[in-house]
Amino acid sequence: MTASLPSCPKCSSEYTYEMNALMVCPECAHEWVPAAAGADDASASGERVIKDAVGNVLNDGDTVTVVKALKVKGSPSGIKAGTKVRNIRLVDGVDGHDIDCKIDGFGAMQLKSSVVKKA
Repeated sequence: MTASLPSCPKCSSEYTYEMNALMVCPECAHEWVPAAAGADDASASGERVIKDAVGNVLNDGDTVTVVKALKVKGSPSGIKAGTKVRNIRLVDGVDGHDIDCKIDGFGAMQLKSSVVKKA
């Protein structure tokens, strides 16, 4: 059974197991998506892979949900957690901001992929 499962990419343990869509290492508690190994090969070949807060690969045109409240400069209220953002565009932004989008009530802005979850 363990011969078909990949070893842990973090500690090289051979005692990994599947839990829903994730692979889990019981020795170092590292969790990863098995399809992400193929995505890492794509990033090595020059393609840019952007993942959300939980590890899902993002693409242009996806709909995402903000997972934590964000402060916005010049606005009395920020963006609340749970706000849906439609039709995102992936860009090479400044300071880790790699999502370009329009948010209702705020307008055009850039977000970090670490604060969104694919909807």
